Amino acid sequence: MDQLVDELGKAQSTVSEARLASVFDTAADGIVVIDENCTVLAFNKASETLFGYSAAELIGNNVSKIMPADFAVAHDGYVQHYLDTGVKKIIGIGREVRGRHKDGTEFPVELSVGDASTSEGRQFIGILRDLRPRKSVEDRLAQAQAQLVHMTRISAMDEMGAAIAHELNQPLTAILLYLQSVSRKAARTEALDEMTLSVIEKAVKEAERAGDIIQRMRQLVEKKEPEREQIDIAEFAHACIGLVEMGTNERNSLFACVIEPDLPTLGVDPVQIRQVLVNLLRNAREAVSGMKIRRVTLSARHNGDFIEFRVSDSGPGVPPEVVPELFKAFSGQKQKGLGLGLAISRSIAQNHGGDLYLDTSGEERGATFVLKLPVETTAKTGARS
Repeated sequence: MDQLVDELGKAQSTVSEARLASVFDTAADGIVVIDENCTVLAFNKASETLFGYSAAELIGNNVSKIMPADFAVAHDGYVQHYLDTGVKKIIGIGREVRGRHKDGTEFPVELSVGDASTSEGRQFIGILRDLRPRKSVEDRLAQAQAQLVHMTRISAMDEMGAAIAHELNQPLTAILLYLQSVSRKAARTEALDEMTLSVIEKAVKEAERAGDIIQRMRQLVEKKEPEREQIDIAEFAHACIGLVEMGTNERNSLFACVIEPDLPTLGVDPVQIRQVLVNLLRNAREAVSGMKIRRVTLSARHNGDFIEFRVSDSGPGVPPEVVPELFKAFSGQKQKGLGLGLAISRSIAQNHGGDLYLDTSGEERGATFVLKLPVETTAKTGARS
């Protein structure tokens, strides 16, 4: 009878061990068993996939082989401290830690540890879950949320831009009428000298230009087609530099203009394209302020089906970490402003069938921005006129 009981006990034990082995090897999470000396006693299939080691490679070795170096050196001490004091820092609590793959790659894992007293001494069972899939989902969610916030701000700016353009039209019109009235009266009575009259005339032109800019920006926000005109490229480029230089006290101009000869006229919205080039030139002027060599060059050339305007400066250049965000709204690096200048400028260029980008191919110092506008717009405009 006793023999029968022993045999039944052995059979039940065998069944239990088989069940345990089945669970151990089919578990989705990694399971690692170590003794109180941190020697690996068991290493399941999921752990092999997770860490790249086979069970044979790890069993009998210290578990620190699957830990980053900074944690591995202290791990045995942590275990001994728990054995000596019973103070739990991770056992029964669980936390996020880093694992180390056989190829040296480190990755986040969630670790839960339990301990048990056995006939062979104290043993610790670690259950490890790969956190990379969850982290990837969290990152994509964060990016989607950031993009949503960004698009919401852009939409708000569209609405605000249209409202501002509408509201500014009235005071600008009033300023223009006042200036014209003063100019006409002064011309009749000869109450003002020629220099003052000239200044008033320039102020009238600038007020008219401001009105044109607001009108074109409103059209851009409302996604209307540009109002194209034929422009002489050389004359247009020099006029843009003149606008940027206006009001400065520079003795010697830091601007240079290099235009390829025999360029065709170009069909563009002159107000919008002028704003793009003026914005680029002003940015370049700011970039070279404080530099020993202060030089900004506006050049234009024919390149295939495009005319390329290039604005180059002798400044410190654009930091590599800034480049990916350079043309995104609200991402400007200046202390003042909303960071809309380059974003709007690229929108204008693309609305013309062209593009605006930072040329990163050269090794020269400074930055070069390229405004590309298609030559065929000339033919299309001419065909309509």
